[in-house]
Amino acid sequence: MNQSKNLNIYILFKSDFVQVGIILLIAIIYKYFFVMNATYFPKCPFRLLTNYECPGCGSQRALHYLLNFNIAGAFRENPLLVISIPYLLLAFLLSKVANLGKKLIACRRILYGKRAIYFILVIIFSFWILRNVYTGYV
Repeated sequence: MNQSKNLNIYILFKSDFVQVGIILLIAIIYKYFFVMNATYFPKCPFRLLTNYECPGCGSQRALHYLLNFNIAGAFRENPLLVISIPYLLLAFLLSKVANLGKKLIACRRILYGKRAIYFILVIIFSFWILRNVYTGYV
């Protein structure tokens, strides 16, 4: 009985409707609550331990700025997040298309295949290093 209940909860959260609802709820929270002044938003553990910024530092503030249509402010906080949003949206859209044609399948393999993952890792690590070496720049 308990396993059946857990399966039903899993199926509920797997549905697109619930996922979109959760994303919208988070977006509303980030839009109307400025994360710089709030103590209840999580802090970066890497920054707390090392005083260096990780690739995700500034993402909460950048998300707040994006939801308020301040792209320059978002880019100032975390340029990697701002640049990656179209890529992530394309991945989401391609995952929702039921019958991909041969061209879209080839496109998805190029953009999200093994080589792409390594390339993205290089970008993330490069951004991580550069933002800490050139503190005033990135």
